[in-house]
Amino acid sequence: MTTVGSLETEWAAFRAERDNGLRDPHGWLSISALHWLDATPRSFPGVPGEWSTDGTAARTGDTEYTLAEAGSTLVDGEDGVKVEVVLRTGRYGLRVRDPRHPDLATFAGVPTFDFDPRWVVDAGFEAYPEPRTVVVGAARDGLEHHLTAVGVATFEVDGQPQRLVLTQLGDRVQALFHDTTNGDTTSAWRTLFADAPADGRVRLDFNRALNLPSHLTPYGTCPKPPEGNVLTVAVEAGERRFR
Repeated sequence: MTTVGSLETEWAAFRAERDNGLRDPHGWLSISALHWLDATPRSFPGVPGEWSTDGTAARTGDTEYTLAEAGSTLVDGEDGVKVEVVLRTGRYGLRVRDPRHPDLATFAGVPTFDFDPRWVVDAGFEAYPEPRTVVVGAARDGLEHHLTAVGVATFEVDGQPQRLVLTQLGDRVQALFHDTTNGDTTSAWRTLFADAPADGRVRLDFNRALNLPSHLTPYGTCPKPPEGNVLTVAVEAGERRFR
């Protein structure tokens, strides 16, 4: 039987794992630059060689990197730097991951609201007859993401009906959402992950709501919520604004 105490204990372990993950020397807090490539070979600080693209691959010297949309791969840079080759909305770019980034040295954890069991929500779930593609904007202008929506979660908060389109992410589901705390105590939008729905139900634990990488670094390219994923209440749970 799941108790409030066990839920809070699991949440504390989740938070410790989250913060430890962000201390990765080549993680999100290490990113120091994002360079978009074009047809002209160019050099960039910390990045070996000159890089360019013809739109079909990223190139440096005799080496080509061909990626699927939204894909990425890491290559070795200079002085411990990792260079992440990315493809976003048909554009190739390089993100520089530097283990000496000052944000890593000063990181003391992401601020959060206190655990609150009322934000562990057992929602109804109505699956779409077939998964559908939804196109959403991104944290950076000019980019977009194609998400696979699988259905709608419905629930109430203080008697107010709420709904969220859930999207597939591996064997789990994701809820990208806005709420009335955004821009004040929380970032512009947040996300949470949940186990796959079963028997018309899905558990949404908003205590585990997260900032997206684009709210941890200015070089993120994360998706915005699907249209309509706006909660009409203040979700005072999960991660607070980081910057």
